[in-house]
Amino acid sequence: MTTHAVSLALLCAVAACQNAPRAATDVDPLPSWNDNASKRSIVAFVGRVTKRGDADYVPPAERIAVFDNDGTLWVEQPMYTQLAFALDRVKTLAPSHPVWTTRQPFKAVLEGDKAAIAATGERGVHELVMATHANMTTDEFAKVATDWLATARHPRFRRPYTTLVYQPMLELLAYLRAQGFTTYVVSGGGVEFLRPWTERVYGIPPRQVIGSRIALRYRSDAKAPALDRLPKADFIDDGPGKPVAIEQMIGVRPILAFGNSDGDFEMLEWTTAGRGRRLGLILHHTDDVREFAYDRDTHFGLLSRALDEAAARRWVVVDMKRDWRTVFPP
Repeated sequence: MTTHAVSLALLCAVAACQNAPRAATDVDPLPSWNDNASKRSIVAFVGRVTKRGDADYVPPAERIAVFDNDGTLWVEQPMYTQLAFALDRVKTLAPSHPVWTTRQPFKAVLEGDKAAIAATGERGVHELVMATHANMTTDEFAKVATDWLATARHPRFRRPYTTLVYQPMLELLAYLRAQGFTTYVVSGGGVEFLRPWTERVYGIPPRQVIGSRIALRYRSDAKAPALDRLPKADFIDDGPGKPVAIEQMIGVRPILAFGNSDGDFEMLEWTTAGRGRRLGLILHHTDDVREFAYDRDTHFGLLSRALDEAAARRWVVVDMKRDWRTVFPP
């Protein structure tokens, strides 16, 4: 072979290598994240805790990652999705409850008086939830919630709520699981409202969903055994309740926690206070064009104390507008 032929062969070989598909290990696991400090912090953390021989290595059984739901995995404005469900249920059930036309907070719901609904505060919301979520079996409630999610549309985006999940978070969940993590939802929302769909949407099975619980009672009659939902709360999975629920339901302190509000403060604090390398993340809603911008002045997803203390506690604040290339799946 002549010198010219050898040179040509080498050039062709180099070109082939340059045009060849990238190895699987080179594929960006978080393509919807901009290459900013937030993404680099996540990738660096995962690399350290999954590398055998590294001082920060964590065995797979202890790679627990917990995620809030409302405002962290899916949209929570202009109100929590489950509250929108409760309001629609009031309207559906109203013909069977004529007293609701004169009794608050039901009267306000039927008249569309948002100010009056807000004025009833937590007591009013609790009453609405109990009236619309109880007095049925767990199977009946799961069907009602699933049917509603299949037809309900977000008032601004006009899309089903289960399509208004955050694409960058879906990528993060998949990335963590590929690296040996077990991912959990830890939500202030009702656990039985979430479990029918989280595996299909997030890849998180029902047994890995922790949330607020309504009281249940076992019943066995001539038809079949059933679990009845009673009109009283059993556990509220918010604020300091989140670390309690994590300990009771998982039994292992997480090494990664992701939230978006002061209701997640204790979960982040509990997670990052453990020994070894830990990662706490907060999603800051700063994009009023693609989604919503809010933090300190909102009824849903208030973010104040956690935002103030994030730097001192070395929690990563993910800026939606700056750090995400896209928000929702196409």
